[in-house]
Amino acid sequence: MTGSRIQRPNMTSAAPITSVTAQDIRAQAPTNIEDVLNRLPQIAPDAQQNYQDSDGRQRIKLRSLGFERTLTLIDGKRIGTQNGADVGIIPPSMLERVDVLTGGASSVYGSDAVAGVVNFILKKDFEGLQIDGNYNFYNHDNNDTIVSPLARANSFGSPRGMTNDGGRADITVTAGKKLFDGKLRLSGFVNYRHTDAVDYDARSSSACQLVQTGKDGPLSCSLSTYSRSGYISPRSGANNGATYVNDPNGTRTFVPYGVGAGNAANPYDGYSYQRGSERWNAGGFVSADLTSDIEVYGSGIWFRDKSVNVYPARIYSYTVYGDQPYQVNCNNPYLSGSQASAICGGAAGTNTKAPIELRYRFNDLADIPDTYINSGIRATGGFRGKVDDTWTWDVGGVYARNQQVVNYGNLPDYDRVNQSLDVVNVNGVPTCASGVAGCVPFNAFTANTPGQPVADWLFTAPGGRTKGVGTLWDGLLSVTGDLGKYGVTSPLANQGVAIALGAEYRHDNYTSTADSFYRDLNGGADLDISQSVWESNIEVQAPLIEDRPFAHLLQANGGYRVSKYSSNPKTFNTWKIEGIYAPVSDLTFRGSYNKAQRAPTVIEIGQARNISYGLQGGSQNDFCAPTVTTNPTTGAISYGTPVASRDVCRATGLSDALYGSPTLLCNQGDGNQCTVQSGGYTADPETAYTLTYGLVVKPSFIRGLVFSVDRYQIKIDNSLGYNDYTYYTDGCQRSNGDPFFCSGIVRQPGTGILYAPASSNPTSGFIRQGTTNYYKSIARGIDFQAQYTLPLAVRARSTGASMAH
Repeated sequence: MTGSRIQRPNMTSAAPITSVTAQDIRAQAPTNIEDVLNRLPQIAPDAQQNYQDSDGRQRIKLRSLGFERTLTLIDGKRIGTQNGADVGIIPPSMLERVDVLTGGASSVYGSDAVAGVVNFILKKDFEGLQIDGNYNFYNHDNNDTIVSPLARANSFGSPRGMTNDGGRADITVTAGKKLFDGKLRLSGFVNYRHTDAVDYDARSSSACQLVQTGKDGPLSCSLSTYSRSGYISPRSGANNGATYVNDPNGTRTFVPYGVGAGNAANPYDGYSYQRGSERWNAGGFVSADLTSDIEVYGSGIWFRDKSVNVYPARIYSYTVYGDQPYQVNCNNPYLSGSQASAICGGAAGTNTKAPIELRYRFNDLADIPDTYINSGIRATGGFRGKVDDTWTWDVGGVYARNQQVVNYGNLPDYDRVNQSLDVVNVNGVPTCASGVAGCVPFNAFTANTPGQPVADWLFTAPGGRTKGVGTLWDGLLSVTGDLGKYGVTSPLANQGVAIALGAEYRHDNYTSTADSFYRDLNGGADLDISQSVWESNIEVQAPLIEDRPFAHLLQANGGYRVSKYSSNPKTFNTWKIEGIYAPVSDLTFRGSYNKAQRAPTVIEIGQARNISYGLQGGSQNDFCAPTVTTNPTTGAISYGTPVASRDVCRATGLSDALYGSPTLLCNQGDGNQCTVQSGGYTADPETAYTLTYGLVVKPSFIRGLVFSVDRYQIKIDNSLGYNDYTYYTDGCQRSNGDPFFCSGIVRQPGTGILYAPASSNPTSGFIRQGTTNYYKSIARGIDFQAQYTLPLAVRARSTGASMAH
């Protein structure tokens, strides 16, 4: 039974368990596990096949507390590494049921079960041949919404009418056979799934992302500088910092960047509601009776999943490559006189090079894909049996290996962009001045320039490749016994005390590598991190009173586990105390109190420990620096009051004399952007206390009706989590200078600036981010469950037999 290693068919669970049966699963006709679980309110599926910027794996989050705090099992054993868990390896057709236990279960299953356990029970002893197939699609009627007029005002469009898209299909072939009078049982399956992509802009409700100015201000669309009209910002001269786009009407003139038809791009129109993907799963299961009391078992599941995230083809900001702006010659034939004057000033018409910021999106090109390939294997094996009718035992293990390879789409080559911007007239034909073979001139100064000719020349810089491999070795020993056979029974109970003893060893390893292209663009370092744990546990069920007046059942349960992790010098323990009281068979009160501890995963250890540096994004500035306003006509720059108050800035260690100083600006066109330091922390285990209590009603006068109500509360101390630099900057500002948040802003002494070259291994001049222990969190609520099974008698006239369903 999920939630306990002790198996008793008549035991009532002391903690709420929700089960999804094979009949429920068939009725949904799902193509993946997310569809099965998405209807349960306890679960917030991590639908990684259904949105952009995800890795394609399907993971489960109980109580919205994160997949790291939800332990996922197959037939009571771990599905794999906590970070690499992917329930997509399970074909729905092989499911007997899914048990969802909410609340702490660390004393039974070990770390990670802070929010609870999801246990997938597969069909056993399958015999015969079965073929399951599904196909479904979305039939969506697009009507105008509050988003539609705002999107059309920016030329983003908003669809109308009926659409049929998002097709999903799967097929599973399952076969099984029993041999030698049923003593040897073999079964296996092959599963294939395919999913079509559905983009945000296919729905009128998501034609653009809405933003609101102020608490009650007007709504508008989120805009991107990667416009089909192009985005140009001089980086020298009188107009340094001014922001322009090419006039959307096609004339070679600049207009100010901002709201208006064609002036900006929709940053989310290519994002996915549902990503395109393709998955293969295959598996086999075997069990054999060695004797009447000993069974050997084993299983293996292999999977491979491929999915893509797509991004618009575009010329990226020079800051993607470094701190040197692009260069354009001031006598470029693609520049009109007014454009040359805006960029070059008095040097217009000469061969002088002028630095510019350039961004350009090509609508006529295919999207650039980032491809995610997840693959792996999960194997289990062991022996189990019994000794007399008193003891059962199981010695087994799990080996799981998951691998993720990400191939990032090609980027425009920085040097080639500069070569394509250095253009001269040769006999009236625009030509690359470099004379490099194959160079294609780029007309970046007219809206809607066709992209294919220049893209074939520019998009040759690999975006890079990363590879992550997680492995798990998990060995388990479990012994359960009924001590009632030895007379250990309450004088008021029928059943004896039951006990479960266990020991477990787990070894997690994670390696992460990347090629030079990825490292050049994103920094970081390769990882090879391991963690081992030894655990032992005991669990007891003690029926105290049974079948007595006003005490149909009174039972106490307890559990205790000791864990020793190689990554932590301390030994820690988890425990549970449970009680069940049924005054009559129709009514059961239940309660449970658990202490659970979760050690950091190997990836969290790496994120906490390993130091790396990056730059704070684009337009973000030190909130103690002055606000910057650029006159769209003249390009003149003026400075205003900082976003943060003087008191908040003082809390970050900034002197009053530097408050509002332009020297604090992160983005001044000189490459000295604010530095973000990741890592440098120690990640300790987090502790959770879970309380659940409620009642179960099974009225004997309404046969087939069962309903329950349970209250839960999960308190987590020293919560482990990853927070980026905005956690500190926003927290410092909103808390009006709380030292906890403001300490994450580490200024350089004297200058107060937040810039430090990574190569110097700085001790100041950065904003912190990374994984560490942060705060307390509480999740609480009420669960309601109800089920009514209505018997339906069907009489067969020819035989007179009846059948209940």
